[in-house]
Amino acid sequence: METLGELERTVMNALWNDADGLTAAQLRDALADRDLALTTVHTVLTRLEKKGFVHRDRGMRPHKYLATTSREDHVAELMSEVLAQAPDRQAVLARFLGSVSESDTAFIGSLLGSGSRRH
Repeated sequence: METLGELERTVMNALWNDADGLTAAQLRDALADRDLALTTVHTVLTRLEKKGFVHRDRGMRPHKYLATTSREDHVAELMSEVLAQAPDRQAVLARFLGSVSESDTAFIGSLLGSGSRRH
């Protein structure tokens, strides 16, 4: 999986927060605290499109950019990728479960108890 740089993560968070998609100018405005030039936003969006994180809707002007997957799908894929690198997956899972809150542990237990692997 492609990784995201810090500015790319910031842009993706803005897109994940707006299901209707955003234009480059809207993204620049949403990230006004970063004082980004519109050309910088376009460059980041082009990189994200090449990496497969965003889709550009060319059916309108200006183009709108939408996230290709949800934030939850992205994080789950990252977790799976990291877990796949571990020589002892069970030890990693045990440590992970030991680090999460009781409510998260209960939720994981309920997912496992229902036999469901996807939500």
